Amino acid sequence: MGTQKVSRLVLLTGLPLMLSLLINSLYNTVDRIFVAKLGEEAMAALTLAGPVQLIASSLGLGNAVGLNAVISRALGEKRPDRVRKAADAAIFLAVCAWLLICAVCFFGAEWYFSGQVAGIADEAKRKLIHDYGMDYLTVCLYFSLGQMMQWVFDRFVIASGKSRLFLFTLSAASVTNLILDPVFIWVLEMGTRGAAIATVIGQFVGAVAGILINRRWNREIPFGFSLKPDGRSLREILKVGLPSTLVQCLTSFVSMAMNGILMAFNATVVAVYGVATSLGGLTTVGVHGIDNGLIPIVAYNYGARKKERIYGALDSAMTYSVLFFVPFLLVLLAWPQGVLRLFSQEGAGMRIGVSALRVLSVAWLTSIPSLVIAAALQGLSQGTRSMTLTMLRQAILPLALAWALSRTGRLTLVWAAFVLAELISLPYALWLWKRSSGRVLDFAETQKP
Repeated sequence: MGTQKVSRLVLLTGLPLMLSLLINSLYNTVDRIFVAKLGEEAMAALTLAGPVQLIASSLGLGNAVGLNAVISRALGEKRPDRVRKAADAAIFLAVCAWLLICAVCFFGAEWYFSGQVAGIADEAKRKLIHDYGMDYLTVCLYFSLGQMMQWVFDRFVIASGKSRLFLFTLSAASVTNLILDPVFIWVLEMGTRGAAIATVIGQFVGAVAGILINRRWNREIPFGFSLKPDGRSLREILKVGLPSTLVQCLTSFVSMAMNGILMAFNATVVAVYGVATSLGGLTTVGVHGIDNGLIPIVAYNYGARKKERIYGALDSAMTYSVLFFVPFLLVLLAWPQGVLRLFSQEGAGMRIGVSALRVLSVAWLTSIPSLVIAAALQGLSQGTRSMTLTMLRQAILPLALAWALSRTGRLTLVWAAFVLAELISLPYALWLWKRSSGRVLDFAETQKP
């Protein structure tokens, strides 16, 4: 972390994460491919369930981002006592997150789905989407403990620079899901409930694999469980991670609102949006892998007071992110029909999907600089500033622009709202990095021993 050539370090840290995120994104994509055979209603149900799942996963993400930065910094400062306390605090927070998710599901799942499908005139279609969605969502939420724990143990190996071990936990989880999906959905004829059962079983397999791998090959980070975790560690994790949780929650509410905007067109548009969102996660794994790998590199070198390595890591991350996304961009621009056929899209769904993928792929390309800067800010423990950037480009601008452009009745302009949001946010991202890095890193230089 502190001595290897920065350009090589960013690549070596990002590649395992990239592959692991590719595997992880297959959870959602594989579910949609298999569920697509059940019909448009099932696809729409998964799209409507997506924002609530995002809220649940945001709790695990915030915990993971926080512990990643805190543990990496403690390792850079050579403080093994702080490492152990942070690890125990992260496990405690994961259990608390699961209990909160269960409470939200119990009190809010039925209310949410009933409200989402209320505008569908066809009673039979409305009931079918509702039932499909409830079957899928309740299983995913009530049994989300595996996902919360997997987030924690995956980040332990990332924080210590052993990202390649991350592959084993996610591979175990995703391969399990891939094998069980057709069994539960088709052989046992359990529909969307079967897809959810396959998913949560996979997550528990990944969590168990994470525990075993960390015990055996990552002894730099000892861990346990305590009902009285270290208060300072809890505060530090929440300080860095809570902004990420809040941003993703806000993004989820934006997705709910976006589903409402698109439902005004028809349910086919909602289903296509769900497919496009899934493909966005799949095709940007290179970008997010590099970004996630950048966070512990920045955090470690911030703790070690190595300013130039931080700037070098940012430049390398920007370059690699673009290079890894361009091949996917070319495929989505040139051959969207072939991609959409994986999700059984034909007729109106195909026409809408082709337009959506071509426009949204450009939005994903223009998002890269802001994504890299947001990750670097998290590594500097500037979680609030990272949050403001992400809120602007992922929540405030897309929703406002999409709502305004939907008034024209032209769906293509709604997709264009995502491109406009990224272009408007870019100058702010560059200004924020210049301002934030200058103050934080100049201070770090004065603190060198």
